[in-house]
Amino acid sequence: MDIEIILEPDISPDQFAELAVAAENYGIRAIWSSNYHQHWDAFLSLVPAARATRKILLGPLAVSPYESHPLKLANALLTLNEMSQGRARLALGGGGSVLRWIKDDINAKKLRIVRGVREAVEIIRGAASGQQNEAYAGEIFEVVRPYRMAWVKSPSAQVFTCSTEPQMLRMGARVADGLQMSDVAMPMINQAMDNIQVGLEQRELSADNFRIGNFWAWHIKKDRDVSMYEARRELIWRGSLLPPFSLSPFLEPDEEKLVIEHWMDFMKAFFTRSGQIDGVPESIVNHLIAELSSAGTGDDIDAEIERYRQFAAAGVTDLAIRLFDDPMDGLRMIGERVVPAFA
Repeated sequence: MDIEIILEPDISPDQFAELAVAAENYGIRAIWSSNYHQHWDAFLSLVPAARATRKILLGPLAVSPYESHPLKLANALLTLNEMSQGRARLALGGGGSVLRWIKDDINAKKLRIVRGVREAVEIIRGAASGQQNEAYAGEIFEVVRPYRMAWVKSPSAQVFTCSTEPQMLRMGARVADGLQMSDVAMPMINQAMDNIQVGLEQRELSADNFRIGNFWAWHIKKDRDVSMYEARRELIWRGSLLPPFSLSPFLEPDEEKLVIEHWMDFMKAFFTRSGQIDGVPESIVNHLIAELSSAGTGDDIDAEIERYRQFAAAGVTDLAIRLFDDPMDGLRMIGERVVPAFA
């Protein structure tokens, strides 16, 4: 299993490049730029990193085709790919920060997420080939004239899907170069892999080198209190705490009900930056942190490596570790302790 890094979107392009150079020196396979509307542009932020590095893969995630037409996304991806000599990738998702701000109610708009992302993958992969493509008449997206990126010279840019729910997992395995799951904890990993296998069995393209990634939050710090503060603050964004919720593998029914009832208190802990979650016992909060992220101090890293080995044994090829505060400190711990364990 390879180790990847995902960075906070508030990091400047120059800071991103510095971290990318360090990550490359540690032997980390890829570095991702988070895509949020209120921060640095996820594509442009990668340009200094592309110039400063030679081997590490680079890409934005998660980008929705509903925020920019797939043909325009292809143009941005392939520009980055040429600038990085063939190291660019793009992870497509159905929602995300931008979409939530430009659509009042995603469900009310009845966006067809699985279909939309699939069509976007097909359009972008066609453009990435550098070959002539016929006009594309999808149910969601169209390209009304034949299209070809004749200037493409570098190896083909990879297109991933951000897939966690069953239909998205099967679709991503069917049509993309790889997929990135979000916070899929060990009790849920086998079911996810079963859905991926269904998609791979229906795949028309070669499945050679198909990549299966899993986003995982890293809160390990020198100080345990600092670690737990950051983990509590960010807990609302762990996949199991987001609707439609997948808390039953970790909590008793009454505990699950309590967490859902106090969902806004988890959200408040993030937006106030307090890390204080009212109405939920500390024992439940700490249990969720332990199940859904890596937290603690350097003394806990060996136990986390064992968890990561379980991910690898289940079929995860890339563990995409998300860094938060003081990313260089986190990167240093990962580079010195985690990467060598999977060399």
